[in-house]
Amino acid sequence: MNKPIIILTISIALISLITIPFLTEQFVGAKTLKKIHFTETITSSQDPGQGHESHQLALILSPNEGTIFDGTFTFTSSEPVQAAILHEIVPQQAKGQPTWTVDGKTIYGISLLEPESKADSIEFTGAALALHSTNSKQFTATVSVDGWIRGQPTEVILQKLEIEKDEPELLLSRANVPAIIPLHQGLYNNGTIYYIITDTNDETYSIDITNKQKWLVELAPVLSNTPKDILGTVYVFKDGIEGKGLHGYQPEIFSSTPKNQNEYSALQSIVHVWWKRGQNPQILNSSDAIIRAEKGGRIEFEETNVILNMPQIIWPDGQMQIRKDKTLNDETQYGGGQILDVNTKNMTVTFVAHRGWGPDGRTIYYIVTDGTPSGPAELMGVTYAPSSAKLIANAAVVDLFQFNNGIQGSGPMGFQPGIATAAPGDKNYSPICRLNIVSWDDPLQAKLLETKRDIDFLRTQDLISVSLARPMNSEHIINCPFIDPFQSLNSTKKG
Repeated sequence: MNKPIIILTISIALISLITIPFLTEQFVGAKTLKKIHFTETITSSQDPGQGHESHQLALILSPNEGTIFDGTFTFTSSEPVQAAILHEIVPQQAKGQPTWTVDGKTIYGISLLEPESKADSIEFTGAALALHSTNSKQFTATVSVDGWIRGQPTEVILQKLEIEKDEPELLLSRANVPAIIPLHQGLYNNGTIYYIITDTNDETYSIDITNKQKWLVELAPVLSNTPKDILGTVYVFKDGIEGKGLHGYQPEIFSSTPKNQNEYSALQSIVHVWWKRGQNPQILNSSDAIIRAEKGGRIEFEETNVILNMPQIIWPDGQMQIRKDKTLNDETQYGGGQILDVNTKNMTVTFVAHRGWGPDGRTIYYIVTDGTPSGPAELMGVTYAPSSAKLIANAAVVDLFQFNNGIQGSGPMGFQPGIATAAPGDKNYSPICRLNIVSWDDPLQAKLLETKRDIDFLRTQDLISVSLARPMNSEHIINCPFIDPFQSLNSTKKG
């Protein structure tokens, strides 16, 4: 029997810098009991556990609240390793036993099976399974697992599902396509930043930048609701040294980059800068230089209410991940990076644009530039922006619904494409999305859903359930500007 195989990306339950396992999942009677059986080669990364920073870890089975794995596994490894089994405990139970934690809040009991070995076969029962090395040297291992999942695992890292039953399947044409977007050049602490502009809350800026870069900047009025403590600051010159800045003068100056994780935001508040009469303009290259020039009476500021979505692509000492596999088709995985190419000579970046539906069923395409928490961000190969978690209940975000079962398809979890509650042109459109998970109570009865009304109706019929995605027990927000990937860089005109 030929089994349809789909690649499923689900927000990570722990961390994305751990190697991605593959699972074979078979439904066996009750929904709370599932068979697992797989063989895969995995590679370790630095152990993120507190006190384990010099160690290596490769996660095989990811922890999920209320879920227990049991069975046997066999491994061969390039370096001596220990089997590590995590056990779900409450913090009050943590005293007097070995524990493992990333953030000091979610704590697991840990069993490290001695001695370290390059090959072994082990029985296990626990909330998670991994290979661990006290050596800082990266290792590669081939693992085979045969066992059961007891509970409702909803946040496994990445799965290859071999489904025994015939299930409906939908693959949209042109589900993943390249989108060429113009780059801009800015400055940070005397270093160069390359960034894009996709959205703004200001109609005048939308028209002006669209005409300047010849690529559409979407109007998103709800971005005006963004709290000030989440916004970055960009200084935009209105006169001075002529250049390629947004108003024809020197490059914009940013106050932070993704290297400053707790400060960085792609959403930037615009501050206009003028040189005072009688001053000799010069290139300023940092926010500190701006502040000194203002205190010295050489320039003046004007804080504005303009907010631009300006994701940084390259910054001093860093850049967004570029995909190794640049072949796109209707089954292209979401993991591994969202950028196909960066060309600083031609000042363009090529993103993967993913197809979905707007609230009324119209086709939309979106790119992904940054998000939180760290696990999903690293899995997708986008910038980790923890400050965006503060937007979880803010009117600056819109809901994006993704499906984790039902009709197989080109959505990020291997099922049908997602549905957004707003699209470009809508008054409530925003590029900042709050992820929701849609689950069919009976996946074999799933039908294709294309609109928000479809979701609302089926919820009233108790046929589906909808819940906020909470990988790593954290708010899941992504910056996913909705774009037209087929527009020409030389033909777009607005106003």
